[in-house]
This record gives sequence, C-alpha cells and structure tokens, in this order.
Amino acid sequence: MNFQFYQPFTGVVRHLIILNVLMFIGSYAILGTASWNPDAREYTNLGRLYLAAYLPGSEHFRPFQLVTHMFMHGDLGHLAFNMLALFFFGPMVEMTWGHRRFLFYYLFCGFGALALHFGVQWWELEQAGIDPRSWNGAMLGASGAIFGIYVAFAYLFPNQVIRLLFPPVAMKAKYFVLIMAVLELFYGVRGYSTGVAHFAHLGGALFGFLLIMYWYKGRLRS
Repeated sequence: MNFQFYQPFTGVVRHLIILNVLMFIGSYAILGTASWNPDAREYTNLGRLYLAAYLPGSEHFRPFQLVTHMFMHGDLGHLAFNMLALFFFGPMVEMTWGHRRFLFYYLFCGFGALALHFGVQWWELEQAGIDPRSWNGAMLGASGAIFGIYVAFAYLFPNQVIRLLFPPVAMKAKYFVLIMAVLELFYGVRGYSTGVAHFAHLGGALFGFLLIMYWYKGRLRS
C-alpha cells in the first residue's frame, strides 16, 4: 500500500509494534517452536504456542492467553503485514482519539475478535460432531485488533484515498474497509483459506464499529 498521509512513529502505535516484535523474537528464543504429532493429532510440545489462544475447556487453555494471543504471530510475514498496517493506519486514529482511548479501542477489538472466533469455532465443531473441549487448534495474531483499526480509520477519515499495490488501484477508505469486510465474511462462510481466522477479523471490525457507534451516539459520516 502507498499512503500519502503523515505517520509519526510515536505513542501507543510505536509501543505496540515494539511489543509485538519483542514477543515474536522472545517467544522463539525462550519457548521454541511447537511439536505436532500428526498421528495422535495433538501437540507433544506447545513451545511458543503456549501463548496462543485455545478454546476454554481445552487442556491447553490458560486465562493469560486471552491477552498474550494478540501479541503473537505465526511467522515473519504475518508479523510484518500486521505491523505495517498498524504503522500506516494507527497514528492518525491515535492522534484523533488520544493515547488512552486508542489503546482501549485496540484491546477491545482484540478481545472482540477472540470472542467471535471462539463462538463460531465452538458452533462449527459441535455441528461437525466434535467436542469443542477436545479441540487443540490455536489462534494467535493482532489481525482482529488491526481490522478494528481499519474501521476506526474509515470512520474518522472516510474519504482518505488509499492507493493499493496489489491490485494497483486507489479507493476511499470507507470503500476499502467495506470490501475487506465482505471478503472476510465470504471466505469465512465458504471455508476458504483454512488456517486464517476470518471470523476473528470480522469480530475485531464488528466490535470496533459497535464501540464507535456508542462513542459517537450512532452518527455516521459520509
């Protein structure tokens, strides 16, 4: 993406990016990688995935994972994409709302993303005849909170033009976020891109939108 607006690398955005990078490096250095047994379909060693989020009731679930999961990333590409998005979209939102409100919003969207992901995953497992408490799939990443930031940016600066590299088109922020949300819903419902928590992305966007509507008393911008 090519942006033409000002992005100061300061405040909460800077601290969040630094924290995510340190968690990525530190989790590999201290906990190591996870070991998966394909025959038993279970982890023999969680490694750094100990800090990811598991469904409540799973033998791997720990309460602190509700927070740590949103500062963890699966690989370098996952980390880079989310941190670049936070760097490009976050500063103007933070400058508009201030540090405290921005941080609250970011964490609120992260928790909302996990809540919707857990709810949909629990329902899908039950529909498939699988006990959700036996499911050992992990969810990690800041993507839910990042999708919340997309929504905030589109609400505050709806007509800001965003120039994409892939595909090479330009569009207003309000259309960009709407298209992203529709794609995530389509992929999530159809089960495309397995391994990507599409409903976590939608959860971050939805909870972010609801919080914005509460703060702004339901006023929409054009």
